[in-house]
Amino acid sequence: MKRFIEGEERSQITLLPECLDDFITEDNPVRVVDVFVDELKLHSLGFDGVRPAATGRPSYHPSVLLKLYIYGYLNQIQSSRRLEREAQRNVELMWLTGRLTPDFKTIADFRKDHGEAIRKVCREFVLLCRRLRLFTEGVVAIDGSKFKGVNNRDKNFTSHKIQVRMKQLEHNINRYLTELDRADRDPTLVLPEKAARLREKIARIKEQIRGLAEIEQQLRSFNERQVSLTDPDARSMATSRLGSAVVGYNVQAAVDTRHHLIVVHEVTNAVTDRGQLAAMAKAAKEAAAHPSPIVLADRGYFEGYQILECERAGIAAMVPKPLTSGGKFEGRFDKRDFAYDAQGDVYRCPAGETAVRRFTVIEDGKTLHKYWSSACPGCHLKKQCTPAPFRRISRWEHESVLEVVQARLDGAPEASRLRQRTVEHVFGTLKAWMGATHFQTRTLPRVRTEMSLQVLAYNMRRVIRILGATTLIEAMRA
Repeated sequence: MKRFIEGEERSQITLLPECLDDFITEDNPVRVVDVFVDELKLHSLGFDGVRPAATGRPSYHPSVLLKLYIYGYLNQIQSSRRLEREAQRNVELMWLTGRLTPDFKTIADFRKDHGEAIRKVCREFVLLCRRLRLFTEGVVAIDGSKFKGVNNRDKNFTSHKIQVRMKQLEHNINRYLTELDRADRDPTLVLPEKAARLREKIARIKEQIRGLAEIEQQLRSFNERQVSLTDPDARSMATSRLGSAVVGYNVQAAVDTRHHLIVVHEVTNAVTDRGQLAAMAKAAKEAAAHPSPIVLADRGYFEGYQILECERAGIAAMVPKPLTSGGKFEGRFDKRDFAYDAQGDVYRCPAGETAVRRFTVIEDGKTLHKYWSSACPGCHLKKQCTPAPFRRISRWEHESVLEVVQARLDGAPEASRLRQRTVEHVFGTLKAWMGATHFQTRTLPRVRTEMSLQVLAYNMRRVIRILGATTLIEAMRA
């Protein structure tokens, strides 16, 4: 093969063998993984086996298996069987583990048995980012995204799904019975082999109906809205695509708007984001150690008491209010057309009339004040206002907090775009790394562990891109 760059002969023995360290450059991310794990106090984080037993078979040190997992998630290798193969052929992993080759069962058991400790390792890297002053701006974007679990949609049931499926099965049985009746009347119309197959199908369908009845009884007994057969913690959740749903988990994340680092995350099986704002905002404030952070979220997080809790904690929430007014949809005035006068505790309507407070009521756990004007019946704008005799205006007792949030949004028109290009990009990256079926483990505790490894790998790659591997290694050793 003349005129080509030629490789070395496979059987050639070199006089001075090359060491593994020669194959790993100084700025290779695998060196970051090595130094990061070596600097951790694994015993205080909750890892077992840091101190070896005096008797019995020697085990792998937890640092070896932790390095193996972090490297795997950095390179989209989440499977324990794939990690086993990579440890036998991957030069970087040979360097990282000292040519140790644990089997897949040992690798999988390490993740299963050290879930809480692995989640603490993820938090340790966030603390490192805080020491490196990467969260100084104090602006985070919060959002949730639906990640697929190890549970097919056909293995997830609700009462409505069960009823629909039972009707379909009963329709099939009636159709098969009609064929059998035809065979009984005239055996020449239906072959005996086909009649036998129809009886087998009817028996299988009856067995399916009995199984569905047992699932429905389970829903009633445990007062559950859903049941998943493969992963009991997975839930069917609507996505942004119209009419689409995912059986899996709701991953919450608070992302720094400057460096796009995940400050804090949580995995839940709540089907909506409502009720998640305050907990995520407080966790982000604690992780970033910022005295007065600004939190950006979308309309799905708008809930009065959640926003009130953020304000009381010193967190400036910026959450747009959902536009759910039926009157506005029909062309009538909505609440935004009525101006509130705090000094007089009255509302000024579009016709210039005054709506005064009439009484106070508690609805859905909220104390609401009701206002209306006596001039409503004879108002010339009544058709544009309400079909009822009086236009009643409800005001929550802490409505002033929501007005402050709206004033912030009015003063920052780019807040929504900033949130979108910050957190939604992060979710897209994570889903691309995780593949078509996002999670490989089952039940909520194990899924949380898997997500922590994904977040740790994402943050580590981001910081390496921001600071460089060499600078990050020096900072970890300092």
